[in-house]
Amino acid sequence: MRTLCIGAAAAATLLASPAASFSVKSAGAGVSLSSGGDLSLFDPNEAGKLRGTNDLNDRISGGAAFTIAPPQTIVDAPPAGANVEDAHHYLEHLDANGELPLNFAKPQHPVTATVLGRAKLISDDAPGDIEHIVMKLPEGFHYVEGQSLSVIPPGTDPKSGRKHKPRLYSIASTRYGDLYDGNTVSLCVRRAEYFDPVTGVVDPAKKGVCSNFLCDIQPGEEVTVAGPVGKTMLLPEDPTKDVIMIATGTGIAPFRGFLHRLFMENTLARHMFGGSAWLVLGVPVSGGLLYKEEFDCMLKNAGPGQLKIDYAISREMTNSIDGGKLYVQHVIAQNGKELFERLDAGANVYFCGLKGMMPPILETLEKVAESQGVVWSEKLAELKKNNQWHVEVY
Repeated sequence: MRTLCIGAAAAATLLASPAASFSVKSAGAGVSLSSGGDLSLFDPNEAGKLRGTNDLNDRISGGAAFTIAPPQTIVDAPPAGANVEDAHHYLEHLDANGELPLNFAKPQHPVTATVLGRAKLISDDAPGDIEHIVMKLPEGFHYVEGQSLSVIPPGTDPKSGRKHKPRLYSIASTRYGDLYDGNTVSLCVRRAEYFDPVTGVVDPAKKGVCSNFLCDIQPGEEVTVAGPVGKTMLLPEDPTKDVIMIATGTGIAPFRGFLHRLFMENTLARHMFGGSAWLVLGVPVSGGLLYKEEFDCMLKNAGPGQLKIDYAISREMTNSIDGGKLYVQHVIAQNGKELFERLDAGANVYFCGLKGMMPPILETLEKVAESQGVVWSEKLAELKKNNQWHVEVY
């Protein structure tokens, strides 16, 4: 079948003239009535599907000589023995065009999630209890990496007689969830306990209501949730920028989601990531290292030099500065030059964990800046202005 393309003048002639006297040539068939080359009607680079890439402009200007790729790379079917997998893509729209999924359910009108599983993350010789909890969310409840979820524990506050207030938890999974179904969410929760300083025994009257509820929950039980919320702990829009993550304890939660997205899932985000990721995780003992097996796998998946992981195990490691225990701020100090070089190149730095982690970190950064002739207050203001500085502490 052939398609005839005619200009506006030809179309007008066609409508006005008797069929017997109509001449395609005399009517100006195929001749544009607008000046060519000025993109006044439509600029494919700005308005087309490939906007900003110049690909379409190159194709137009190149004409018949343009080639999309060397001929040998264009095949009708994968080569024999190739392992072909479908990429995850059905939730990539969630943060497209600067939009985010926010407040599917507000705390005043929460929804119900169902627990699918719970597992202890740390060894028995590590202090405390940290649990990984996977929950099935209601249809339509979506989130992106770096956001948080509210949990409303059952019962009432004995002091006020009212329902318990929502507790906010950083999400520890990607938008596709640990089951890759796009309908689950994972949390990393430390059981909050209070030890009497005199007796050394746990005081059950002062235990964390929500954390203990979650750390004891069983598959099939229901959890009242709200959210998602959060705009500050998101991955950079530019996939070429480095990502620096500094966490203590359960502050690893959002960074687990980051790293799964960048090095584990078969998504466009993983394939497009051209920067490097650097994780610094602080824990008291080796048995308290969270998700280490997953991170070991990520190190194998990552390209050369694309993923760096430093552990600060305070009770087992010493720092090179004063010979004392090794904390995350010492790792920063020992790698201060590299950290500032990455920040100067546009890296995004993220901090997550107990709020007590920030004062020594800020003090360390100020000392590193001073050693390099940088005014820290000015550098910090610059990082915040450029949206390179992200903090979520509790």
